[in-house]
Amino acid sequence: MDNYAIADNFSLLAKLMDIHGDNSFKAKSYSSAAFTIEKLTSPLSELPADKIFSIRGIGDAIGKKIVEQLETGQLTILNEYLAKTPPGILEMLGIKGIGPKKIATIWKELEIETLGELLYACNENRLTLYKGFGEKTQKNIKESIEFYMGNQGSYLYAEVIQHAERTQQLLERAFPDDQWILTGDLRRQLETIDKLEWVTTASAEKIIQRLENTRTQDITVTTIGSKEIDRTVNEQHFEILHSSPELLEISAKGTAQNILFRFHLSTKESFYSNLFRTSCSPEFLEAWTKEHSLAPSFESEEAIFAAAGIQPIPAFLREDASRIAEAKQQQLPQVIQPEDIKGIIHCHSNWSDGVHTLEFMAQSAKSQNLQYLVISDHSKTAFYANGLNEERIAAQHKQVDELNARLAPFRIYKSIESDILNDGSLDYSDEILASFDLVIASIHSNLKMTEEKAMMRLLKAIENPYTSILGHMTGRLLLSRNGYPVDHKKIIDACAANDVVIELNAHPRRLDIDWRWIGYALERNVLISIDPDAHAIEGFADCRYGVLVAQKAGLTPQQNLSSFSLEAFDTFVQKQQQKRK
Repeated sequence: MDNYAIADNFSLLAKLMDIHGDNSFKAKSYSSAAFTIEKLTSPLSELPADKIFSIRGIGDAIGKKIVEQLETGQLTILNEYLAKTPPGILEMLGIKGIGPKKIATIWKELEIETLGELLYACNENRLTLYKGFGEKTQKNIKESIEFYMGNQGSYLYAEVIQHAERTQQLLERAFPDDQWILTGDLRRQLETIDKLEWVTTASAEKIIQRLENTRTQDITVTTIGSKEIDRTVNEQHFEILHSSPELLEISAKGTAQNILFRFHLSTKESFYSNLFRTSCSPEFLEAWTKEHSLAPSFESEEAIFAAAGIQPIPAFLREDASRIAEAKQQQLPQVIQPEDIKGIIHCHSNWSDGVHTLEFMAQSAKSQNLQYLVISDHSKTAFYANGLNEERIAAQHKQVDELNARLAPFRIYKSIESDILNDGSLDYSDEILASFDLVIASIHSNLKMTEEKAMMRLLKAIENPYTSILGHMTGRLLLSRNGYPVDHKKIIDACAANDVVIELNAHPRRLDIDWRWIGYALERNVLISIDPDAHAIEGFADCRYGVLVAQKAGLTPQQNLSSFSLEAFDTFVQKQQQKRK
């Protein structure tokens, strides 16, 4: 091992000891040793042991650890710390603006263990509630994480859609004589994307030549992150991964999104066959090709369905082969559209951890022609989110009454996102729960559970007569945190039995319930509620991402609670209150 590797080990050890809150004197000594070793002019590997122990600043304990590394290539104490430190905590050490002390707070007090969770906490304005984290610090951490995650290769749909659409426009301008249509996972509206795909009549040679003669910033656009990211797009960073008459793959390195571009090269005759083929799931495509021809010459995708004598199936429904049978019977669902959202359910104001005042959020919703807003700030157990105690609930309800008198016919409904505790109970008395128009029950703490434990908590909360909506069922954060293990069917069956609505949390990092289980919920006549979980008025727009994945499940407006008119929603609230008696 060279000096730099040994110094890095000591430096990392010191940071990990600080994160774990262990002996600060020892941590400083390891940090000091790292500094000393980096400045040495002679390689430690060439020095006899007695010379190593005599180096100023290297005592007996550290000297022995240097010898251990030279002889074994390992540092046992460091390995022990690495073994008890979650990988996400180690990743945080690479994020600008987060030192060991701040990481300790994030891990121990916020119970956050991954960068995705930390980014989500920044978006919820949660870091500012802790000592040492002001708004500027939170903003810098958020941008640093976005920059880091922007070079990992997989993205949320919401992170790449604008980038994809902008690139589409630029390609169309650069190649005006060729056809370009986005396809693949993005066209199917999947929640995570690892490549952007196009079907095009342009040749590989034309595309490569254009890229070689064009600055990167001319064909890409930054959609996430900071000015620091903007500056990275000034140089060419394209790598041709594969080129053939049928397929061109290009890695767009160093751009705002370090994402793979895949071009399906087509003739004019094969264009729509290739578009169809590349925007189906493997299961759907296999079922289709068993029954129908995909001859190369079609004038449109509609012509492909017309030739088969069936109703056109949009790309977002080309997942389950059963859709083919529905299309034969002209029975495809009239799926929900973004404009079908009539109210904002599940949002947080500055009463808890939101950015804006309740009045501002209500006024903003009203100005967007929405009919109602369900204010559901965090409950008292969520102390990390400034959750509401009983006194503050009474004060908020008084403000809601005053605002409703002024904003009518627009309506604010009194709600709470009540924490599901370890034993499955909600964190208020029945008397307090009865003061809300409806209650959203969610798990926020102790997420590392067995399926047995998770199911106990969830089922008990669902059976509570005050629970109206089950919030983000599995607690997952896409690309960041797996949800706790659950039996989806049992939960859905319990919601059906107890007249509980299941939330489709529309935040693009959640999208929980997973759309793949919505079909079963609809079979059991369980309502879905597309909710933004908004912590600022900008979050209202996240409903769109919930709608997009709900379309994949065939959800209709009638099956979505947040599509109910004010009158219908009022009836729903009255029915929920009858359940409590």
